[in-house]
Amino acid sequence: MSNDRLAALSAAGVSIWLDDLSRERLNSGNLVELIEDKHVVGVTTNPTIFAAALADGAAYDEQVRELAARGADVDSAIREITVADVQQACDVFSGVWERTDGVDGRVSLEVDPRLARDTEQTVAQAADIWKTVDRPNLLVKIPATEAGLPAITRATAEGISVNVTLIFSVERYKAVMDAYLTGLEQAVDNGQDLARIHSVGSFFVSRVDSEIDTRLEAVGGEEALALRGKAAIANSRLAYAAYRAAFSGARWETLAAKGANAQRPLWASTGVKNPDYPDTLYVSELVVDNTVNTMPEKTLEAFADHGEVSGDRVTDTAGAAQQVFTDLEGVGIDLDDVFLTLENEGVQKFEKSWGELQETVRSQIDAAR
Repeated sequence: MSNDRLAALSAAGVSIWLDDLSRERLNSGNLVELIEDKHVVGVTTNPTIFAAALADGAAYDEQVRELAARGADVDSAIREITVADVQQACDVFSGVWERTDGVDGRVSLEVDPRLARDTEQTVAQAADIWKTVDRPNLLVKIPATEAGLPAITRATAEGISVNVTLIFSVERYKAVMDAYLTGLEQAVDNGQDLARIHSVGSFFVSRVDSEIDTRLEAVGGEEALALRGKAAIANSRLAYAAYRAAFSGARWETLAAKGANAQRPLWASTGVKNPDYPDTLYVSELVVDNTVNTMPEKTLEAFADHGEVSGDRVTDTAGAAQQVFTDLEGVGIDLDDVFLTLENEGVQKFEKSWGELQETVRSQIDAAR
């Protein structure tokens, strides 16, 4: 049966996406069940998710044997395996995609994280992924690094729908939205149908608290410790205010009149890492219309069990959110350094997961030969 708490979340305008994908989840029918029973309307993936999926179970054995038999190299094998999963997931979500006029029913696949500092190769691989997957409900994930920003523009200009990932600061988020809008303007010049281009900006949540809480504890004292667990929600609420500003006014209205879609905010990294915090914190406190919350299954199940929707928790909260940041700076937290650290660590973590994915596939191919 459909879950009432998740139904309320969906009714509040939050698109529920699952932050996980595996061949086993697809083959077992679990993904279909989540669509039917848990209001899941999209899926996000990343190298960590695929590394875990490949390392667990036998669902990939047949494809691995076939790849080994024709001598596929490791990177080609990874591409074929992940593309197959994403294509199947796109097909599973095709009904949602049609029902929502392309807004939801989306499945994301990331460019190689080793390209995060290389604009040209990111653009080339984004185009290749878009062509290879060949599904209109795909989102190609491009990181919000400085090198990623022009890649976002160029991919959008070519009609590719993009999920911009690894956004940590509001300043960088503003640059991401500008890159998307510039891409849409170029897409008009390229003769693209703007109505077919969709995008989300994946704004990371829990990692902000993890990093800042550690620094607050190092500072110590009542004033600093009282700010623990407040930064991530405040940061996200400021991001939403920036989103509202970017997608209003003359520039946006000109594009909207030509059929453009706004780049929705997506709350990513919403699994709570500190056991002292409520396990649904980054869902319940970020409820606002026209957003996405992509959750690991553990968080999804927690919200289904005891999550609460208490109206819009984001609109018109920027003043209070800014005060949190003022207070953080007042106790000595260097926010610019926080966000730079988080971006660098985010890229490094995905590169590490990519390496683990390579090792898993290499060992499986060797075993199959």
